[in-house]
Amino acid sequence: MALNATIYKIELQISDMDRNYYATHALTLARHPSETDERMMIRVLAFALYADDRLEFGKGLSTDDEPDLWRREMNGDIGLWIDLGHPDPARVRKACGRSRLVVLINYGGRGGDIWWEKSANELRRSKNLTILDIPVEAVDALAALAERGLRLQCLIQDGHVQILKDDTVIGIDPQPRLAADLSGRWSNAG
Repeated sequence: MALNATIYKIELQISDMDRNYYATHALTLARHPSETDERMMIRVLAFALYADDRLEFGKGLSTDDEPDLWRREMNGDIGLWIDLGHPDPARVRKACGRSRLVVLINYGGRGGDIWWEKSANELRRSKNLTILDIPVEAVDALAALAERGLRLQCLIQDGHVQILKDDTVIGIDPQPRLAADLSGRWSNAG
């Protein structure tokens, strides 16, 4: 018997002073039975970091030809492709060929370091690729917030992110492992 996805409703209020972006989004996330709280909440963080009226979630873990999040341009081109974790370098190359900007959000701690050691030479060739590392402590704190009905505030200033829920404040400093020439954010990383 197949398990169904669990639906999460999240109200996300974003104040991104770095991009002068201020909006409230009503997000509906379908959480695949094999998806962890950590991964789901990193999807929410990724949305907050790159929020846009056209940014949307992909179909999920079971779809190989779509990212976790993406933004299509008015002409149908893919302007932004966001994947989480440690995808195969061949998938990343294909995404870089299809999209103006590809962002990988690495949240796996030591597993991310091992993945990078194996993939770095190949991934460094992609000029439109950004890789951000999220500290393990921040991932754990985000996962602890996961609820089916959730109201969050996200403040972003000078690359620092604060996620607020009631009396809880989580500070996150995404660390650029690799920065695309086009990114506009975290572009000085090497």
